[in-house]
Amino acid sequence: MLIFSSAAALILAHTSSPEAPPVPDWNCEDPLVQQEMNWCAGQDLMAADAALNAQWKVTREKMKARDADLESYKPDHDTRPGWFATLLEAQRAWITYRDAHCRVDGYTARGGSLEPLLVSTCKTALTKARTNQLKELAQSPN
Repeated sequence: MLIFSSAAALILAHTSSPEAPPVPDWNCEDPLVQQEMNWCAGQDLMAADAALNAQWKVTREKMKARDADLESYKPDHDTRPGWFATLLEAQRAWITYRDAHCRVDGYTARGGSLEPLLVSTCKTALTKARTNQLKELAQSPN
């Protein structure tokens, strides 16, 4: 789960490398029990978050560069926020959306052992999609 208290910490949460399984014979290629499936889904989410964090850094710098370019031709009457401020606002809203949407998705098994798997799988899918969106933003022309 991504938690932040400043712009610098916005995307920094699950950036660690995959952990060793709590049970040595767990195998994410073929998980057999619910706890193993839940743990593996959590590992997938950590990997997706790490990819998002890496792309965030690239996209953030691209938006800041666009802001610097904007200053040279921005009319005085244009008081809208810049590229980066708008991106940051969108990212914060996306995190709120992702977490709430996936919580609802998990309610299919509310209180059951399957709920963490549903939530993690949902967050992983949305995080991968967001990573692609950030990549597209960084690659788009000004």
